[in-house]
Amino acid sequence: MRKRLASLLLALAAPAAFLTIAAVVPSTSEAAGPTADEIGARVQQFYDATKTFKATFTQTYTIKVQNVKKVSTGKVTFEKPGKMSFVYDAPNGNRVVSDGTTIRVYEKENEQMFETPVKGSQYPAALSFLMGQGKLTKDFSLRLLDPAQMKFEGGYVIEGTPKEATPAYQKLLLYIDARTNQVRRALILDAQGNRNRFDFDAPVVNQASAPHEFEFTAPPGTKVIKP
Repeated sequence: MRKRLASLLLALAAPAAFLTIAAVVPSTSEAAGPTADEIGARVQQFYDATKTFKATFTQTYTIKVQNVKKVSTGKVTFEKPGKMSFVYDAPNGNRVVSDGTTIRVYEKENEQMFETPVKGSQYPAALSFLMGQGKLTKDFSLRLLDPAQMKFEGGYVIEGTPKEATPAYQKLLLYIDARTNQVRRALILDAQGNRNRFDFDAPVVNQASAPHEFEFTAPPGTKVIKP
């Protein structure tokens, strides 16, 4: 059940022309600039100082074995501690909601919703620190990649490998605005070679969340699945 829910979070909270991780080499300019851990600490410090984070997002989920790419858009809100809300634009209509206690993953097309306690679930790894969950430098071994090779010049790109193995993902890449230390893109890779990419636009921090933002009731007839 946990592995199934983790896959849904990666696909729902859901790059064709990306380089493979094996082909990516560390930045040759590391000695002249900050290290991967120093950049990770800067990012962590920025988000530690925020109560809420809001943005529009574009999600590109690539299923390797089927050679299928799914693109979705919507709005996302994170609020500490542990709250999040993904609202997907039509015709997708999916929702991923956590009130800090229970996480609900609603699949409109399949008319079903997975519901589980937060403590028994696995958040999308690249996004957990936005909700006050986890620490980049503590949870991941970080490596600095060449931003020019990654087509993100003017910023930083760090690769994170989880220090504790998880079925949800193998690696994550964070594309970081060098001026603000905000994450502008997150790319999650799993053991099957699937890629889940989030591009965040128009980010706003420390703005009050809308009433009932982290509440969700599935439409009548929805099958609710619990662990």
